[in-house]
Amino acid sequence: MGPPPLMPITLKGRSGQTVIIDPPIALAPMAGVSDRPFRRLCRAFGAGLVITEMMSAKPELQDSTKSRLRQIDLSDPEPRAVQLLGNDPTELALAARHAVAQGAQLIDLNLGCPAKKVCKKAAGSALMAEPDTVARLLDALVAAVDCPVSLKMRTGPDHGQRNALLIAKIAENAGLSMLSIHGRTRADKYEGDAEYDTIAEVVAAVRLPVFANGDITCPAKASAVLAHTGAAGIMIGRGAFGQPWLFAALKAELMQQGAYTAPSLRAQFEVVTTQFEKIYQHYGDSLGIRITRKHLGWYAGTLNLDEAARAQFNQLMLPEQQRQWLARYTAASHLNQPA
Repeated sequence: MGPPPLMPITLKGRSGQTVIIDPPIALAPMAGVSDRPFRRLCRAFGAGLVITEMMSAKPELQDSTKSRLRQIDLSDPEPRAVQLLGNDPTELALAARHAVAQGAQLIDLNLGCPAKKVCKKAAGSALMAEPDTVARLLDALVAAVDCPVSLKMRTGPDHGQRNALLIAKIAENAGLSMLSIHGRTRADKYEGDAEYDTIAEVVAAVRLPVFANGDITCPAKASAVLAHTGAAGIMIGRGAFGQPWLFAALKAELMQQGAYTAPSLRAQFEVVTTQFEKIYQHYGDSLGIRITRKHLGWYAGTLNLDEAARAQFNQLMLPEQQRQWLARYTAASHLNQPA
């Protein structure tokens, strides 16, 4: 017997400001992936929460080109959630207030990124080894904004120090509204299999809603993870690469809404075409054509594209050339053969 159907979650901030996550199925904040075009696409397919790519709290980086492209605005779908990266309480507080002024309704702190360039600055998952620092950061964030504050973390620094429960208790005491836990340690990076025992331990020990994250790529796996952990929701990271309609399948399964039929191959090409148009609009032509190549690589398996087709797309230098390529493959997709 599977887990009971997921129920919407209401988060409350310090001053009673509320955010409703319905359904409690989230797109993880991922640098270089969860940009505005992809967030909106996943939200349209049924994700109840989509979170920005991590934003540095460093004041000198607030107005960089990268930061401006990652910023939230009032056109983003609610609830608008911004993830911050930093290790200085004052800088994080200022960055949180800045994000709220731009329209953020939920602030998330990154304790999950294992990238070397992040950890060497004592940020991201490196903070899992510094619980006292985490406590100061969370106190500062909760005091800085009225909206709910959440935390995305890993299970610990390494297999010998799975301290997620300690960090979760600190978060609960600080007044956080939600946790999401990737079932790997910092040392694991993205290697090996995610484990869910630690997530289950945290769920049993705190009153906060916990989202389980790690290796969830299909409804069956999501159901199994929820049954094992008792989590209030799930967070999808790399499982969404090349299949944003996964959120519709998860919603149907986990909210017990009946059978879900995946989009036809033609419909999938049409989704890609729409997303790529949004990418050109968001980034401009020069950067946009490079970003679409990355996404097409993720879609390749789903769309039955071989290496030759991918190589051909990657050689195209203008959005119009990419549009024409997609149009040919879309037209031929009902035949399930190369254009």
